[in-house]
Amino acid sequence: MHLIKPKRYNQLRKELPMVTERAISLQLKELEEDGLISRKVYTDKPPLKVEYAMTEFGRTLIPVLTGLAAWGKKAASRQERVEELPDEEG
Repeated sequence: MHLIKPKRYNQLRKELPMVTERAISLQLKELEEDGLISRKVYTDKPPLKVEYAMTEFGRTLIPVLTGLAAWGKKAASRQERVEELPDEEG
């Protein structure tokens, strides 16, 4: 949950070194369009500064994301593999 506190684009890039710049940019744009994050541009002095933060609506996802992260850590620590359930159709 990298955007609980407002962050600049370069801060996010440093926190997500395994993700390409293009992927980060596309995801930020999509999250902004969905109303989950806000984008604030500061133009008072060069260089241009852009900051991203979670919106109130985006913050409603924090409990869900926290639960999902906890589940993922627990699942990753398991020794056995999870088996895929067969399709109900076949």
